[in-house]
Amino acid sequence: MGRFRRMLDRLSSSQEDLESEELREDTATTGCTRIGDCQDRQIVTVTGTLRTVTLRPRAGVPALEAELFDGSAALDVVWLGRRSIVGIEPGRRLIASGRVSMSRGRRVLFNPKYELRPLGRE
Repeated sequence: MGRFRRMLDRLSSSQEDLESEELREDTATTGCTRIGDCQDRQIVTVTGTLRTVTLRPRAGVPALEAELFDGSAALDVVWLGRRSIVGIEPGRRLIASGRVSMSRGRRVLFNPKYELRPLGRE
C-alpha cells in the first residue's frame, strides 16, 4: 500500500515539487545543513541549485550575487569585488561554506568557500 501511495503522490506532484524533494534528499546525503535551518551568525555548509546570478554593486564595489535554493529555503551568496566567476551560472549545483548573516530579512553568505558540483546526473 505504501509503494502505491508514493507512486500516486509522484504522479500528482508538480515538476517544481519533485525538484525540491530531490534537492532536499541531496542536502541530506551530502551532510549539509538545510538552508531553512540556518540561523544568523552560524557557520554552515549548504548545498543547492543556483536559481539566479546577477551583478549588483554594493557600496560602490562590484558584487556577484546568486540565489541558492535547496528545496527548503533560499539563501543569497555574494562574492564582493567580483564581476563574474567561471562556472557560477543559473542551474548549477554547488556546495558553499561560510558564516550566515541576515540582510533585509534574507539569509546571506558573503565570500563563501565553494565547490562546484558536476553538471547533469551524478
